[in-house]
Amino acid sequence: MTSRMSSRPLRGLTALLAALCVCSWNFVSFPAVRTTIGNEVRPEGRAVSSGNFAGKSFYAGTKAQEKAVSDTSRSTDAVSLALAAAGCAVAMRAASEASEGAAKEAVETETKSKSFMDKHGVVVYIGLWYVFNIGYNIYNKKALISYPFPWACALWQMAFGWLIFVPLWILRVRKVPKLSVSQAVTLAPAALGHLATHVGAVVAFFAGAVSFGHIVKASEPVVSSFLNFAFLGEVMPWQVYASLVPIIGGVGLASASEMSFNWLCFGAAMGSNLGSASRAVYSKKVMKGDIGENMDSVNTFSVLTIMATFMLIPIALAIEGPTAMLKGFKLAYSAGGLHFMRQRLGGVFYYMYNEVAFQALGKLDPVSHAVCNTMKRVVIIITAIFVFRNPVTGMGILGSSVAIGGTLLYSLAKNKYATK
Repeated sequence: MTSRMSSRPLRGLTALLAALCVCSWNFVSFPAVRTTIGNEVRPEGRAVSSGNFAGKSFYAGTKAQEKAVSDTSRSTDAVSLALAAAGCAVAMRAASEASEGAAKEAVETETKSKSFMDKHGVVVYIGLWYVFNIGYNIYNKKALISYPFPWACALWQMAFGWLIFVPLWILRVRKVPKLSVSQAVTLAPAALGHLATHVGAVVAFFAGAVSFGHIVKASEPVVSSFLNFAFLGEVMPWQVYASLVPIIGGVGLASASEMSFNWLCFGAAMGSNLGSASRAVYSKKVMKGDIGENMDSVNTFSVLTIMATFMLIPIALAIEGPTAMLKGFKLAYSAGGLHFMRQRLGGVFYYMYNEVAFQALGKLDPVSHAVCNTMKRVVIIITAIFVFRNPVTGMGILGSSVAIGGTLLYSLAKNKYATK
């Protein structure tokens, strides 16, 4: 295909050069070459005499011949010019067609050479988002069962992301973010919100069922709406607030009928909601200006992970203690061996599902985002119930469905009314 693309412009260029040669040949081959005889200019190669014959001058006859030859020469020149112009036009048209053909073939080649990710990237990102999220919830719960130290697990999962994004920065696969001290200080409250979001979820899944923890986390829009009103003065249309009613009712119904309900799970999940909503509110209010170089969404998440890790180290050590953490790790490893170590892969799934979520959500419109995020929670709840065999009552299923449906309704209402 490359040879075809290059041959067309070459043929057009050849035709153009040929036409130019024709033009030059016509002007060179038919000149009225003249020479000077006496005081007048005469056509060269003609017999000229100053004598008279039968009362007529040879010069007069010769002049008549000159006129005939001149007329013939003008006619020939006109034909030559016409042929040259026609040749140039044909060459220019050929070159234009060749250029258009080459451009068309280039577009076709580019379309055919589009990668698989260019065509199906959205579906792939959403699929990976769901897979990593499900893997995280399953491995995280199993790790917490065999190693009942939620703060240490949260620290491990947070720090594991370093093994992913740091090599990408070292190998220059991803641009290295650059922040000043003042910019890092500005980013610190968002990192604290990120820390509360993660630790709250881990403690909730440690204390109760994964399915119930996600039901409570479905009420995050309620917390977010309250904080937006309290700190930003944001007042949304009544339709958006009305969509919060089924969320509150569904979570309350599911909590009342949940057989594995406990206040630690409920409180930790609500703390996770509070951290997530606070991070979003702070980002809207403060983080609007310059927060450093190369700080796209993915690098921002990586920087928040680094800062949150440093914040979590002293807190985790103070709450659970390094001695207890090491002792518990040894006991869990002696009981589970490599199986326990595989459970630690929850750190990989945690970082990767957040990484892929940024890629997936960046390619979705708000409505698709809301639907995919809601369906993600439904898939996780169903998978957790199936894997861990948590007993669920009929009222619990009804409450969960109402709460998750309310979350979807809130997202759709906010996208429709809040922007007007």
